[in-house]
Amino acid sequence: MADREKILRYYRSQDDGDLAARLLDLVEYAIKYRRYKISEFLDPHGISIVETIAAHYDQISTTSDGGYLGAERVKAAFVAEDYAGSIDFNIATISFRWDSIYYHITHRDILGALMGLGIKREVLGDIIVRPGICHIIVDNTLTEFILQNIVTIGAAPVSTSLADLSDIPPREEKTKDIKTTVPSLRLDVVAAAGYGVSRTRMSEEITADKVKINWQNVKNSSHTIKAGDIISMRGRGRVEVCEIIGHTKKGRISILLKRFI
Repeated sequence: MADREKILRYYRSQDDGDLAARLLDLVEYAIKYRRYKISEFLDPHGISIVETIAAHYDQISTTSDGGYLGAERVKAAFVAEDYAGSIDFNIATISFRWDSIYYHITHRDILGALMGLGIKREVLGDIIVRPGICHIIVDNTLTEFILQNIVTIGAAPVSTSLADLSDIPPREEKTKDIKTTVPSLRLDVVAAAGYGVSRTRMSEEITADKVKINWQNVKNSSHTIKAGDIISMRGRGRVEVCEIIGHTKKGRISILLKRFI
């Protein structure tokens, strides 16, 4: 049996102690009852914690599901080594439809409407928005509540209905490669280059807690960026640091970024 306190000590130092404790509880249940246990919806950082914890337990394997191919937010299953049954992730999807001629609804609008009902982010998966329609991935226990309580989003009347997970197309993301030079690898400098805004503006966004690195909160503009880091900014998508190429003759640093549009 892995050392629970040792694992918790490490993740408390990373400000992930509460999540690690919940995940360890699931692991111990699965081992004790020789079954499986499902997590809340997790972002990629949360899944990295799942994988690290599972690596400490020989009796456990993991799998995950977000409802459709390419989902970013997924549930993880801790599965006991001798469990041979099926796994139910308890995932459903609800569609919202509105008149796209008169109303423009964003991801933020939809998430705000859901959280305004007291729904926690942990029970919501991806929110897939297209003109006039949105699919939200949810824990199945929430479907009736959402169907009964969401009739408008902002000023837009919406119709809601259960949908089939197979109706959701695989996730497709448009990307743009950005090769540029920066004076340093500070977070505010690299992020400003990736999002096409001023360094001052980016520093303000970081201070306002709108920027994450590898899905972890960060408020330090001087944080040093390295190759492989994922920078995400609320409402602006993600920037991947693909490569730190080297220094130019003028002493600047050449980098290759990938912007997810």
